[in-house]
Amino acid sequence: MKFSDGMKHFKRAAARWGMFGSAWLVQRLPFRVVKVVMQCMLFIGLRLTIRLKSIATETLDLAFGDEKSKDEKGLIIKQCFANFGRGLVEMMYYCFHPEKVKQVFAIEGKEHLDQALQQGKGVIAITAHFGNFPLMQLAMAQYGYKVNVVIRRPRDEKIAQFAYNMMHKSAVIPIYATPPRACVQQILQALRKNEIVFMLIDQNFGSEGGIFVDFFGRKSATATGPVVIADRTQAPIIPIFNISEAGDQHRIFIEPCFELERRPNQQDMLQVNISRLTQVIERYIRRYPSEWGWMHRRWKSQPVEESLQQRPEAINPIQQTS
Repeated sequence: MKFSDGMKHFKRAAARWGMFGSAWLVQRLPFRVVKVVMQCMLFIGLRLTIRLKSIATETLDLAFGDEKSKDEKGLIIKQCFANFGRGLVEMMYYCFHPEKVKQVFAIEGKEHLDQALQQGKGVIAITAHFGNFPLMQLAMAQYGYKVNVVIRRPRDEKIAQFAYNMMHKSAVIPIYATPPRACVQQILQALRKNEIVFMLIDQNFGSEGGIFVDFFGRKSATATGPVVIADRTQAPIIPIFNISEAGDQHRIFIEPCFELERRPNQQDMLQVNISRLTQVIERYIRRYPSEWGWMHRRWKSQPVEESLQQRPEAINPIQQTS
């Protein structure tokens, strides 16, 4: 076995037992105690994530350039990692205590979602790796909505099964992005049942199967799935985001229905609407920069031509590379 392969196995095993151990603690200790223990562990762990901090610094530099000072960017990174740690603790706790999650959430714009669901075609909820987005989905389920979310399948099968069981226990139904055909079928089934399907379109999609749109003034490979599916099913698109607030509270923002701009050419229609959705995400990130996951190379893939030729049949709804 190569050293690199051995390290991968070690990291996956460490993540697996870290998750199982955390779950054991969360089920047996009060939240305030869990919070202290987990934050101590995360404090130590995050001090070792030099590579992630380097990526976050690089991504912030690309996004803001001279708009923000080095100190401002440093503070964003610090707050971003703190939010990440807080999010892990909260998500683990409320997965075992879903009945308590409504106590820490407020919702603005709920009427937009309710009106969209009255059409009976389901809702495609566009969001990002922003705030505690998994906890937001759990909260929406506890508010009585039928919630599905398109996610990547974890590489570790034991973690995948654990996460799958936890999500089902919280009434959030995972839809794995692969294989693509099964993913699309499950999305269509959920929409036919007038349910919500969350899709995250803020990460690098790779140079094939998506389109390039401007994000912070740079070309970014982005999935077209939400617009393709909305166009075919007439399901409304609703952008939904959440932010963390003081006192372990959270606030969900539900935007008005996103109206697709029609174009004679499908490629043009995809380009303009994915660009508009990406700008909605950018608007939230600019307003609340520490809520986004900067530890990701968003602009890793770049167009090899002036414009990418999009295949109409490629509708895999989430990013393929990280």
